[in-house]
Amino acid sequence: MSTPRKATPPGIKHAPLELEHFLPYRLSILSNTVSQGIADDYQQRYDLSMTEWRVMAVLARFEGLSAREVADRTAMDKVAVSRALARLVEAGRVSRHMADNDKRRSVLDLTEEGWAIHDVVAPMARAREQALLDKLNAEERTWLMRILDRLQER
Repeated sequence: MSTPRKATPPGIKHAPLELEHFLPYRLSILSNTVSQGIADDYQQRYDLSMTEWRVMAVLARFEGLSAREVADRTAMDKVAVSRALARLVEAGRVSRHMADNDKRRSVLDLTEEGWAIHDVVAPMARAREQALLDKLNAEERTWLMRILDRLQER
């Protein structure tokens, strides 16, 4: 096991972040740990990446989105979303068609196969969320949601 570097003396140029106390890093680690816990199962069962699952979850929640709107809602890289969508369309899990009111805009929806996968994975995700929240009491859960909302304000 590696040992953290000692604090940098004053006047020295190098000052590494103390990642164990750096909020963005800690949030990223928590997110990755929680997400990977559920992802291991659906990746093996459905050959579905974490990005693909997130795209499917957004399409299940919001009807008729474009690829750009999916990227905006997930705050994921547009290229990663585009690749995930290409795989999902090729696998028959997502359909792409032209919008009725704007023929320049393509709209995405889950297919029957996509919904079937969603309806298995979503309860697993909810159970994982509940197990995580069960570690907090009711007041802590309320504060957590308030804090997350505040931090997410743009």
